[in-house]
Amino acid sequence: MKRILLIVFMIGIVLGAFYNFSLAENEAEHSNEQKDHQTESIEVSASNPLGVNVGDQAPDFNLQTLDGESVKLSDYKGERVIVNFWTTWCPPCRTEMPDMQRFFEDNDPIILAVNLTDTEVSQQTVKEFVKEYGLTFPVLLDDQAKVSALYRIQPIPTTYFIDANGKIRYKAFGALTYEQMVQEYEKMSET
Repeated sequence: MKRILLIVFMIGIVLGAFYNFSLAENEAEHSNEQKDHQTESIEVSASNPLGVNVGDQAPDFNLQTLDGESVKLSDYKGERVIVNFWTTWCPPCRTEMPDMQRFFEDNDPIILAVNLTDTEVSQQTVKEFVKEYGLTFPVLLDDQAKVSALYRIQPIPTTYFIDANGKIRYKAFGALTYEQMVQEYEKMSET
């Protein structure tokens, strides 16, 4: 009986590994296809590969704001940008937003707050959150999860600090404090 259980267990491990391997291959292919379609305006070279890790060239994206305005990351080439992925139902996001608003008011940075709208109850929930927290920086709606998939967002919040050349200089998982935002933002002006 133990032998049968051991064999079944080993088969399960092998099948699980095969499934994860094929899933990773499909994700890589899907990611490459998305990069091909969404990065036309970013120059990529062997020394500046496109990706979502520190040192990579940040993938371009185009999303709508709550007001229906179209915003592209590449519109801000030549400027430092903070891209924050968040939701209204995420406790660390709720903790982070007052500091982000204060940072925005004190330092006038470019912040693109990408809401994972496909996980929200409705866009109205997002509007109510923005009003409740008094957010005045652009809130972008990722209603089809294309940008969060492109950036492989998990967990939330996740924040990218992108320099004037479009290169990712810092990547944070979880809520940032005001002081951390100031520190990482200032580091980008030094490079």
